[in-house]
Formats: sequence, C-alpha cells, structure tokens
Amino acid sequence: MKRYVVKRIFSGLLTVLLVFTLNFVIIKAAPGDPIKTLMGKENSDPQLRAALEEKWGLNQPQYVQYFNYLRNAVQGDLGTSITYNQSVNKLIAEKVGPTVLLGVAAAIVALFIGTAMGIYCARHEGGIGDTIFSGFAYTLDAMPSFWLGLMLILIFASRLGWFPTSSMTDVRAGYTGMRYVADVAYHMVLPCLCLIAITMPGYFRIAKSSVLQVTNEDFITTLRATGMDEGKIFRKYIFRNAILPTITTFGITLAFLITGVTLIEIVFAWPGMGRLTMTAINQRDYPTLLGIYLIVSVAVSLVMILVDIVYALFDPRIRFE
Repeated sequence: MKRYVVKRIFSGLLTVLLVFTLNFVIIKAAPGDPIKTLMGKENSDPQLRAALEEKWGLNQPQYVQYFNYLRNAVQGDLGTSITYNQSVNKLIAEKVGPTVLLGVAAAIVALFIGTAMGIYCARHEGGIGDTIFSGFAYTLDAMPSFWLGLMLILIFASRLGWFPTSSMTDVRAGYTGMRYVADVAYHMVLPCLCLIAITMPGYFRIAKSSVLQVTNEDFITTLRATGMDEGKIFRKYIFRNAILPTITTFGITLAFLITGVTLIEIVFAWPGMGRLTMTAINQRDYPTLLGIYLIVSVAVSLVMILVDIVYALFDPRIRFE
C-alpha cells in the first residue's frame, strides 16, 4: 500500500503540473487584455501601458512568465491579483472557506439521500416507490441549477419569507458565537438545497444500477441457493461491492464542488470561490485565475488519492502491490 500511495502522489504531482501548464497556455491565448481593463477603454497612453505591463511582469516573454509563476507557486506564492491589487493567497483564503462549507455540506447530504433512494429503488424495482423516486430524481436532473435557485428564492424567500434571499450572514445583526453559526446555517438552507437537488440524482442512478448489477451476479444467486439470510447477503456482499462506484462519484463531485458552484454562488450572492472566479475571468486577472485553477487541480488529485485508498479499505480484493 505504501508503494502504491507514493506512486499515486507522484502521478498527482505530474497531473497538477500538466494542468497548470495547459491552463497557463489557454488563459494567455484567450482574447482580452487585463492592462486595457485597468486603463479603461478611452485611455490609450502608451507610457501608462508600458508602466503597467512592467509592474505586472507582462512585458516579459511568456515562457519567462510561466517559469516565474511556477517557481513562486512551488514556494507557496500565487502572486498578486491585477484586479484587486491584493495577494492571491489572501483572496483565495477568504473565499475558499464559504465554498468548502457549502460544497461539502451539500455533497454529504446528497450522497446519503441519493444512495439511500437508489438502494431502496433497486431492492423494490418496479414498485410504486421506485416509480416515484426515479421520476423525482430524473426531474431534478433535468433542471438547470440557476433556474432552480431562482425558483427557490421566489417561493421560499420572496413569497413565503421563510429564508433570506442572499448572502452568508445578516451583517446588520452582528451575531457572534453560536448565534453566528446558526445564522450561517440559516442562510445556507436554500443554496445548499439547490446543490443537493442537482447532485443527488447522480448518486441515485449510480447506487441503483450498481445494486441491481451486483444482485444479478452468479455468486449472489449461489449464496441465496445455500439458504443464507437475505439481509446478510445484502450487507456483506451486495452493499460492499455496489458502494464502490458511489465512492468514486463522491470523490470527484467533492473535488469539483470547491469551485464548481459558480452559478449557485452568483444566484444566492454567496461570498465564495465561484464569484471570485467569474470576476477574474471577466477582468482577465491572470494571477488569480492561475491560482484558482492550481488549487482545483491539487484538490482533485488529493481527493482521488483518498478515494483509491478508501477503495482498498472497502474491497479487500483490491491489491496495489
């Protein structure tokens, strides 16, 4: 196992380097100019442009910019935001907390609800519950996330007044301690519910199909022929084999939810990484974009390594050495 983990870490580092390089090339090749954004459309002073390009290192050849940024990133310095004139490390540190809180909470709840629904429908295939839950899951899967978020705001915030329409806390209240925690949880309900609704169908489909597939395997038929208790067959053999694809899906979803909730954060004015990413894209803020994408690639690599380790724990047939 140790040898396998070391190999996966090395593979993860190569993946991060490759993703960073591709992102650098794509960002630089995209249309737009951050210096023009800073100067304004009406200002074309060549001296000002030269001064700004020198300040942000954009007057150097692109390969020099690449190696300079890579060297600084390895040392933990993600540069300075062109738009905000602040450290990218500080900007990401301020925004990643709310995004991780929202994404992890939604992913865990969606995992349990979707998996439970999938297992139930697989064990009662063709029944009324299967028909209702399947139709519900497929309907949610067809809904655009931003539209669903707007509908939740219109119904539960604007019309019923049960929840706030936006933000993470009530700034005017100035809560502290447990009241602050409760206020954050209160503001999380609608965006978290929206995220759960759009990610839960994936867990439902995978859990249902995996349980059905394992249930129809020959060794399950043999166990039933021996007279083994149905509950024991499910707990010890069906569930442990069928849960592995769900673990993979959870790992991938959790990694990408860190920065993949852009539309949800914009709809609910949630102060997370999604809004920061959109601002950086619109302003062509190269250092901020590279920093965000670097964090994403590292997160995905770490999560996939953890998923592989969990695989071995759930399935003793897997051997990595």
